[in-house]
Amino acid sequence: MSVLPLVFYPDARLAKPCAAVGDEDLNGLIADMFDTMYAAPGRGLAGPQVGVMKRVFVMDCTWKEGEKTPVAFLDPEIIAAGAEKDTLDEGCLSIPGLMVPVVRPTEITVRWKDVQGTTQEQSFDGFEARCIQHEMDHLDGRVTLDHLSEAARADILKGYEAP
Repeated sequence: MSVLPLVFYPDARLAKPCAAVGDEDLNGLIADMFDTMYAAPGRGLAGPQVGVMKRVFVMDCTWKEGEKTPVAFLDPEIIAAGAEKDTLDEGCLSIPGLMVPVVRPTEITVRWKDVQGTTQEQSFDGFEARCIQHEMDHLDGRVTLDHLSEAARADILKGYEAP
């Protein structure tokens, strides 16, 4: 497959909600997205980050520690979130070099379609839950900077230049 070019903030595509995948065959795109994510190197990558405005993202939270556990999410939705939240600094392949503090639930339950079109439902916690929420933000037209106040965003963006 191939590595796709990344879309960088402040590209307007990163601020637009994505369309549903439906029954569309995205196997080639998903393979390219995994190649791109691993090459970047990241742990998650959403459609808008490669210019595809569809509700699809890929994730592999373990590959940097050795074992690959790739998962593709098509038309995902968070159907439950735990009450406990924490704040962690998040990086983003579309905003390289910036770490942004983001508050998120520590546990979520997600429903999505896999590459075969089968509906899946699973609960996630820890880093996987955070990664999924980060990628879901992309599908909804949000980036990490959108979790900040206007003043905090302006401060963190001082000196930032997209690649």
